[in-house]
Amino acid sequence: MVNSDSCGSVLNLFIKSKHGFPTIESQTLSLKVGHGIAGDINANAISPRQILLVRNEDLLELSIPPGELKENVVIGGLDASLLSPGALIESNKGAAIRLTFYCEPCKRIAPLVDRLKTIERKRGILGVILTDSTLSIGDRLTVKPHTFPALSEIPYERFLNFIAKVPNGKVVTYKQVIAAIGVSDGYFRALPNYLIKAAGAGYPAHRVVDSQGNLTPHLSQQKEKLEAEKIELIRGIPSVGSKTQYSVSLPDYNWEDSTLYL
Repeated sequence: MVNSDSCGSVLNLFIKSKHGFPTIESQTLSLKVGHGIAGDINANAISPRQILLVRNEDLLELSIPPGELKENVVIGGLDASLLSPGALIESNKGAAIRLTFYCEPCKRIAPLVDRLKTIERKRGILGVILTDSTLSIGDRLTVKPHTFPALSEIPYERFLNFIAKVPNGKVVTYKQVIAAIGVSDGYFRALPNYLIKAAGAGYPAHRVVDSQGNLTPHLSQQKEKLEAEKIELIRGIPSVGSKTQYSVSLPDYNWEDSTLYL
């Protein structure tokens, strides 16, 4: 017998077509594995935040109308304790979503609450799409906690988890790192410190290059380590008084894995 606390339903659906614009209410969402929600700005094969789900009970408690938290799905009837990172949500129509981590409160929603702290763990939970399917208003949902490993709430720990997966002889870009750890573009500023700290801890930080394929100035021995992995580097023409810049051919050496969180 299924516990009633683990059963709920879809009450509202929304698509985010552009950053900074209101969400668009919809009767259905087209879910694509290895992509996200069709037509949604957050669709990305390697992102752990392809979909955002919010409990209707939390919206009512906070007096926030559906859609204002930029969520994709408003669900009703599911116990909050079951909606945790690592849980699996399935619909009666075949949709399957892996919950990854709680959506962090941010300044964009500050006007909706007295204090951002009041919305912690009620801002919604993020997830990735596991099946090609359609989610519709009225669909029934069940949740199975602890089905997958929970992703860390700490971005740096997600960063370590990601770069540890990059194979020998391949590289990833800053842009891929930002997408894969599920953070905003503001975290580009944090990457130099992340790289230095990770390299010191023995992680393969040398396999991270900038978004054009250039080696980063923040790591020593990056050139030598990449060459030791049989990666052919492109030598740039230095300007007067500057160091020689090396880069990697991304078409040849870039690593992409659309099954990262599947």
